[in-house]
Amino acid sequence: MKTAIVMGSFDPVTIGHYDIIKRAKALFPKVIVVVLDNSEKNFLFSSEKRFMSVKACFSDDKDVSVILWNGLFADLVLQTENPVIVRGARTAVDFEYERMLHEINRELSGAETVILPSKRENEYISSTFVRELIKYNKPLAGYVPDKAIEVLGKN
Repeated sequence: MKTAIVMGSFDPVTIGHYDIIKRAKALFPKVIVVVLDNSEKNFLFSSEKRFMSVKACFSDDKDVSVILWNGLFADLVLQTENPVIVRGARTAVDFEYERMLHEINRELSGAETVILPSKRENEYISSTFVRELIKYNKPLAGYVPDKAIEVLGKN
């Protein structure tokens, strides 16, 4: 039985992220969502806020667990039984980036990566785009899952 691992900074989590996680759940019996806590990066939201917003999205789903991770991602993969990394790609540029990450993660952990293409309606939605909406105090409905909006305290 494979365990899917979906990782990201989720600053903030978008409906595109949510869709990839739900699709991973349809393919694998167990999904671990890893919210990365990278102290080198400047985030809009704190690690706790990002973690809680993703956790809220899957609070009713016992087959999806959400963890906060501060360390090398490959180390977490090595600690997981029968892991497969699941990533999303919106564009060809994203795919090439994910392919490079696949090579790095396979070298470090031996795990394979499944890259799911984004649904067409989510191709333009990114965390960067959503942060722009937040900056200009625009509504997030339709771009961020409702449960995450509640946790983030945004309209």
